[in-house]
Amino acid sequence: MEVRQLAQAPPFVTKDGSEIRELLAYRNSLIRNQSLAEARLPVGGSTQEHYHVRSEEIYFITSGAGRIRIEGEIAPVRPGDAIAIPPGRRHKLWNTGKEPLCLLCCCAPPYEHSDTILTEETPGEGAA
Repeated sequence: MEVRQLAQAPPFVTKDGSEIRELLAYRNSLIRNQSLAEARLPVGGSTQEHYHVRSEEIYFITSGAGRIRIEGEIAPVRPGDAIAIPPGRRHKLWNTGKEPLCLLCCCAPPYEHSDTILTEETPGEGAA
């Protein structure tokens, strides 16, 4: 049996600028076909717009408030929201709240830097 504690997962920064703690993936568990991580965006922070060639993602917002853009469509996000992001769809997430924006991110196949294609230069660009 594998049980992972979030506090024991070392943080790292993904290619899009998110700080994540990977809970389960082939790198650290018996899981082979997906990955589960917690991501955090600081107040006023954002990811760089990007897409994944192969991976589909599910974002599940656990705390904070934000806004997501997927292929030009924008929506507010808050705790309890689950967001589907198919492969090839450009997406960007902003923290618009007064506390860190925290979310669980499930990727299948597992997250890889090499599968992440950046579509903007800096995290702050294109805020609308």
